[in-house]
Amino acid sequence: MSLKLLPVALLLSLGTSAQTTNHASFVNPLIGTHRMGHTYPGATVPFGMVQLSPDTDTIPYEVNGKYVPDVYKYCAGYQYSDRTIVGFSHTHFSGTGHSDLGDVLLMPTLGPLQLNPGTADDPASGFRSAYAHTDERAAPAYYRALLQDHDIDAELTASTRVGMHRYTFRKGGDAHVILDLVHGIYNHAQKNVWTFVRVENDSLITGFRQTAGWAKTRTQYFAIAFSKPFKSFGYNTGGDKETYRGFWGKFNTRQNFRELIARQLRAHFDFDARDGEQLLVKVALSPVSAQGALRNLRAEVPHWSFDRVKNEGQQQWNKVLGAVDVQTIEPADRINFYTALYHAYIGTTVYSDVDGRYRGLDQEVHTATGFTNYTTFSLWDTYRALHPLYTLLQPQRNADMVRSMLAHYRQSAHKMLPVWSHHANENWCMIGYHAVPVLVDAVLKGAPGIDPKAALEACVTTARNRQYEGLGPYMQYGYVPEDKSGSSVSKTLEYAYDDWCIAQLARKLGRTDIYNEFSKRAASYRNVWDASTGFMRPRMSDGSFLKEFDVLNTHQRGYIEGNAWNYSLYVPHAPEAMIGLLGGPELFTAHLDSLFTMELPDKYFEKTEDISRDGIIGNYVHGKEPSHHVPYLYNWTGAPWKTQERVRHILPRMYRPEPGGLGGNDDCGQMSAWYLFSALGFYPVTPGSGEYAIGSPLVQSATLRLGGKTLRIEAAHQSAQNVYVQSVTLNGKRLTRPFIRHADLVQGGTLRFVMGPVVNKEAFK
Repeated sequence: MSLKLLPVALLLSLGTSAQTTNHASFVNPLIGTHRMGHTYPGATVPFGMVQLSPDTDTIPYEVNGKYVPDVYKYCAGYQYSDRTIVGFSHTHFSGTGHSDLGDVLLMPTLGPLQLNPGTADDPASGFRSAYAHTDERAAPAYYRALLQDHDIDAELTASTRVGMHRYTFRKGGDAHVILDLVHGIYNHAQKNVWTFVRVENDSLITGFRQTAGWAKTRTQYFAIAFSKPFKSFGYNTGGDKETYRGFWGKFNTRQNFRELIARQLRAHFDFDARDGEQLLVKVALSPVSAQGALRNLRAEVPHWSFDRVKNEGQQQWNKVLGAVDVQTIEPADRINFYTALYHAYIGTTVYSDVDGRYRGLDQEVHTATGFTNYTTFSLWDTYRALHPLYTLLQPQRNADMVRSMLAHYRQSAHKMLPVWSHHANENWCMIGYHAVPVLVDAVLKGAPGIDPKAALEACVTTARNRQYEGLGPYMQYGYVPEDKSGSSVSKTLEYAYDDWCIAQLARKLGRTDIYNEFSKRAASYRNVWDASTGFMRPRMSDGSFLKEFDVLNTHQRGYIEGNAWNYSLYVPHAPEAMIGLLGGPELFTAHLDSLFTMELPDKYFEKTEDISRDGIIGNYVHGKEPSHHVPYLYNWTGAPWKTQERVRHILPRMYRPEPGGLGGNDDCGQMSAWYLFSALGFYPVTPGSGEYAIGSPLVQSATLRLGGKTLRIEAAHQSAQNVYVQSVTLNGKRLTRPFIRHADLVQGGTLRFVMGPVVNKEAFK
């Protein structure tokens, strides 16, 4: 099935009736699985600890005689263009630009036993199998693929902490289930520290795997139960002779040995299969212990009904997806919307057992009392729109995420809030201390169960840590000098925004001393402004600006995931001042216009991941988060109709209902959150301000169930041509400026847009 035909087939199969209440039927988990979207298509529930999904070809490739991982292409373990499946593992990132996880891979096989994964070019050389998208089905809490080489239907579903497999052997014979603890998404065998398997009885095994991948120390415990006793089992430990391309070998093998520990370990469990027989397998995970995994298994899936687990999982999805009921003119837009909402709810995940125990940053076992502990915080991405989305639609979960971040802070030897953390590890990826705007935004919007004083203490202590990423020089010079710390302009601007957030919380709590300190720091963006060029420019510790300066080069010193043009627009807490630096509203509007219309020369697309122009419109880079607020900046120049025009131009170009339909990594849901807010008609340009900037809604109507309140959004005269707002009213009262307060929206009522085909410069007067 071609990429172009797939969405059409899905639309036909799902239907487009506005009367449906099955919101999960509008989700297509295959969106974003091709090229750079880096999403996975497998089975999971909202925020589930288990992400049970197929892995395709994550085997490292050879460079100068050494095997190196493709850590970028296979961030989610799956690429739609691949034609083989190596197995089904239970942990995955969604939409990231870095890889890890891929724990506890299972693969059913039929025929002679093979303990080598084989290669994509020659799947028969190992236990992997060819498959076709015509025999593949992905839906919330469900995945199915026909493993052609073994003639096995493999189906997957999941609860929060348990993955469930159903294998249908179309033909009988010698059947095996391979447990591959060598496999992983990052660097395969090279990242393993230790693996352990214990056969408890003839249908239950337990174990763990310790890894040193992107997360430098991570332990994943598991319990695996089979619906049918296995007749025999064995292991292969590989030893030093393990290779990626050749057969796994006949050395270091053990049969029916009940307990084995090794650095590399693959196991097999053998069955006699009859024609059409089904084998069920349950896999429970725990960050704490094998006993914790067993408790999770017994608590969540004590039975053997695959369909019950699937139905309960889809009921969970319908509950969270149905909290937002949208109607759209084009059926494809409804698919995009609910898939974006689905992706927004699988990036950050539960990280605790049913009894609340979890492994903390200090590698000790803690108990989350009164909250659920969460992990996978890609905060450089998600502070912008994803966490504000949670604050609006999932306030209790977001509050628990904030409490998880505060627990991380208490467990940190550095006394730092998380930067980019997952599975009891801090990765120190990207820049800023962007847990700060998440905490501040949540507290100021009244998130339940958070101590505001404790939140302020954590924010301030983090922001004063001189050991972190140029913070010492930042406090000394009032900016980050490029000769002291790289990506200096980006750091200065992002620190300044975070500092502004701290000042807002300090003001709320009456801490004038902290408010004054961080309000001054929030103005640091002025110290990297170069009036002679009209751009934010890297500056040295002697006060001079960096001489080599190319405003369009994304690899220019001083910036990260953006160029000088992009980052000179990043002062979200002081847009009026930024506009003043660039010459006032009229000149700034022209500057923004040129951003969207200029053509970048080919020389700026040198790196492999940048060869295609995915995610780029002119010099506006939607696939990179520092630009996400930019289309909304026209609201501060007196030209809000240009925001409306840009937003409606971006939506169909960066989001399409097909596997390659995302214009960049989904980044744990941030790209999806941008779509969701923009489709509803507003966007949080400045988390911590309590305001949203008005855009141009894509939906015809939407009903948001916000706790005990209901917000109805209507877009009268909506069409592909009617992108311009003629007026906006909230509960009958006309908006006189292109902004709306969070506090007003959560009170419920009706937000009504009147749309039209021509610009109305009086829309907000």
